[in-house]
Amino acid sequence: MNRLTNKVALITGASAGIGRATAILFAAEGAKLVVGARRKEELDALVAEIEAGGGQAVGLAGDVRSEDYARALVALAVSTYDRLDIAFNNAGVLGEGGPSTGVSEAGWNDALAINLTGSFLGAKHQIAQMLKHGGGSLIFTSTFVGHTAAFPGVAAYAASKSGLIGLTQALATEFGPDNIRVNAILPGAVDTAMYREMNDTPDKTAYITGLHALKRVGSPEEVARSVLYLASDDASFVTGTASLVDGGVSIARP
Repeated sequence: MNRLTNKVALITGASAGIGRATAILFAAEGAKLVVGARRKEELDALVAEIEAGGGQAVGLAGDVRSEDYARALVALAVSTYDRLDIAFNNAGVLGEGGPSTGVSEAGWNDALAINLTGSFLGAKHQIAQMLKHGGGSLIFTSTFVGHTAAFPGVAAYAASKSGLIGLTQALATEFGPDNIRVNAILPGAVDTAMYREMNDTPDKTAYITGLHALKRVGSPEEVARSVLYLASDDASFVTGTASLVDGGVSIARP
């Protein structure tokens, strides 16, 4: 416990799923939080829950596709807590699916704008602030689909999440001398609202579960613990990694 005491952490996509679980865990570990998401009502509920548990959090609703929003989240961290130590760029979408020959230009652009460009814009302003305080830790949410086990019908998703791995490595190299660590997590299937919406029949659920070596999907809380490790001083010599948190799906797929 208290691995993040006196640390200020910013989390996007915080209103649900992995982002929400990570925010609650970070607060329990002593972090002061800035949380962002598009859905203000859910974001306000998260802030209230963290404060009810004795933690500190402020929220700002917005769209990660906007550089003004990226800038505003960092400004909120500084105006509220005077610094920024950790950033978890987690906001993302599955995007338009289906055969690649049928994917619209708008659908392709939207997936890349949210998953890849939004993360870059966030990191751009987060790093600029971290440089003023001697370093920090950035984490991106990629996916095993963007690394070792792509599925058909999700070209925009796979491309945008693969791009995050390249971004992770580029930023880790560029800012390592400034004591800024940059890593990505690559989850397998995780029991979130998005997962349940996609796998809405027993047959679909059984198929996805069976792809994993552990023969189950993960929980948001399990993934959050990996994010905590990368954010904390326990990972002080870890940077540039694409860390699989995937229940073995990348090795067990037929």
